[in-house]
Amino acid sequence: MKAAGTLTRLSLAWPHDGTKTFYVQDRMRQVGRDLWAWLAAGAHVYVCSDAKRMARDVEGALVEIVARHDARTTNEAMAFVANMKKTSRYQQDVY
Repeated sequence: MKAAGTLTRLSLAWPHDGTKTFYVQDRMRQVGRDLWAWLAAGAHVYVCSDAKRMARDVEGALVEIVARHDARTTNEAMAFVANMKKTSRYQQDVY
């Protein structure tokens, strides 16, 4: 995918590697400006995780990023994410 130009960036989060706990939502916040730029350009988000913790926390981070980097209220950011779900740009495979 990288050679074909499809994959231009890969960010990983290993929560139990080392002494500090670092989750996917932490990495999302760390690259929030870039993530927002991708979303504004039509990017899709796919989440595969447990429904009780990670999926909820990742969606919360996404709402925060939209609010922060597009100067929206929390309710407006939640509506943006809800619209992503409705248009299949945000999909979850949760268990």
